[in-house]
Amino acid sequence: MADMVKQILAKPIQLADQVTKAADEASSFKQECAELKSKTEKLAGLLRQAARASSDLYERPTRRIIDDTEQVLDKALSLVLKCRGNGFMKRVFIIIPAAAFRKMSSQLENSIGNVSWLLRVSASADDRDDEYLGLPPIAANEPILCLIWEQIAILYTGSLDHRSDAATSLVSLARDNDRYGKLIIEEGGVGPLLKLVKEGKMEGQENAAKAIGLLGRDLESVEHMIHAGVCTVFAKILKEGPMKVQAVTAWAVSELAANYPKCQDLFAQHNIIRLLVSHLAFETIQEHSKYAIASNKATSIHAVVMASSNNSNVNNVKNVIDEDHKNPVPHPLGNQTPNQMHNVVTNTMAMKGATKLPQKPSSNHVRSISQGNAKLIHQVYHHQQQLNGSISGANIKGRELEDTATKAYMKAMAARALCYLAKGNSSVCRSITESRALLCFAVLLEKGTDEVQLNSAMALMEITAVAEQDTDLRRSAFKPNSHACKLVVDQLFLIIEKADSELLIPCIKAIGNLARTFRATETRMISPLVKLLDEREAEVSQEAAIALTKFACTKNYLHLDHSKAIIIAGGAKHLIQLVYFGEQIVQHSALLLLCYIALHVPDSEELAQAEVLTVLEWASKQSNMTQDETVDTLLHEAKSRLELYQSRGSRGFH
Repeated sequence: MADMVKQILAKPIQLADQVTKAADEASSFKQECAELKSKTEKLAGLLRQAARASSDLYERPTRRIIDDTEQVLDKALSLVLKCRGNGFMKRVFIIIPAAAFRKMSSQLENSIGNVSWLLRVSASADDRDDEYLGLPPIAANEPILCLIWEQIAILYTGSLDHRSDAATSLVSLARDNDRYGKLIIEEGGVGPLLKLVKEGKMEGQENAAKAIGLLGRDLESVEHMIHAGVCTVFAKILKEGPMKVQAVTAWAVSELAANYPKCQDLFAQHNIIRLLVSHLAFETIQEHSKYAIASNKATSIHAVVMASSNNSNVNNVKNVIDEDHKNPVPHPLGNQTPNQMHNVVTNTMAMKGATKLPQKPSSNHVRSISQGNAKLIHQVYHHQQQLNGSISGANIKGRELEDTATKAYMKAMAARALCYLAKGNSSVCRSITESRALLCFAVLLEKGTDEVQLNSAMALMEITAVAEQDTDLRRSAFKPNSHACKLVVDQLFLIIEKADSELLIPCIKAIGNLARTFRATETRMISPLVKLLDEREAEVSQEAAIALTKFACTKNYLHLDHSKAIIIAGGAKHLIQLVYFGEQIVQHSALLLLCYIALHVPDSEELAQAEVLTVLEWASKQSNMTQDETVDTLLHEAKSRLELYQSRGSRGFH
């Protein structure tokens, strides 16, 4: 970097010396040339100062300012050389307007201002004493660019506190305007932001991770971050960082994956999936050695205490930690009495031999922990937070001492990240389903906060959407006898049955995606979905119709059983109402489902009494309903089947 900057500065310094020498040799406009010489010498001094500080200069504004300065000096040299001629004819035929000197003087003044600003902005933030740098003349037409330069320069040279403030400023700029985000990336802001994520204090790490997430708004931006090493940095934070930073990092992962799906596999290669699942499982289900996050760093409270001093309080803290380590991991939201869901999950893990159930401590054992020792633990914890930003998120004891809101936010962001990483990616979904994630989602759907529940439902929706298309994944992850699958389906069923939650639509979609996994005898999902056809909200009715169509379509091996179950649940009358009077977005889905039912169960007395054939004949005459070639073909097949099995009298024609 330093050598490159020196090469950039070599030519303008040489030009400045030439201008000074030519001004001394001027035979006309001597006063004007002397003024140009004075300003050129000042500019040359600043350029030499920049060359000496080349290792500290911020490259992006340096290139732009020095290129502009070089052009100005080149013009100044041309102007001064015109004043050097001695011949009479040369003076007559070379006319120099007086305004040319005023313009050149102004340009040199601007160059002096630009280089002065460059030296100030590249200096350490501590050396500047928070002075206002102002705008360089080069940024007069684009003041935001100058602000971005200034903040990125602080990220390169400032203290950790100053760098944190600079990251906050970049977050505000990136959030306000997409173009500002592009400028931050173009001006080299990604590298120092990632460095701050790795090395900063907790607040600085949060701000930097948030900025990275906001900047990754399109394919090109995310690609730039991938090349800058974002996967490695995020993996390190999710393994060892403070939980608050880990939560923001998980959010940033979700943003990058949402805007550039090709990075899903790259994140998976860096163990991001395993780390996110481990955060999801913390205090949700029992730990499993295969997915436990390990850290070689001495970041635990135990290590801090053992290294601190030899006084008696050290031993007290160690004893308290050892005692507390034997306690069972609590339920996600602090429920003291595990409910039926949690019991099933625990038993499942125990049957697999995945974990040894912790022994419940005796009451005497628990009472042995004094309030004084507990207070000392928190003092040590907060002391380490001040030293390192926070207890490492990889350290179990450190994570346990985080507040409830932080733990809930961590789970919400982990679920969100897994949702976008899983979207449309079979290999990632396989990694997720082979872990404890499905068990975690089942528990969190029941006991999580609103945001945790929503993101868990969205993640299940994406995973099941992939499983619907991937036969191997569907058979391995959603086997009917799988405990994890049963737990997930039970929770989805309860949410659909209640039908009063914002989780309803993703849960409907998830059940629809799993339609081909249900046995013929398992028809409990049909009735609540049929009831949703009578829902006031068009979107809910549409999704219910789409889900039921996946049960009744020909691709489903048990389509006959499911079609009969839909009829028994009263689906025909609801579908007729939707075809006749539903909103346009619902009509198409309702008609498609009605056609499948009529095609598979044409001899149904319920369909005859409901005059379904009349409905299909009416629909076949509506141009907006038959534009889709698939629907049009299916409609004619269903009509033919009904006409074959139902007499003219049963159709109600008189």
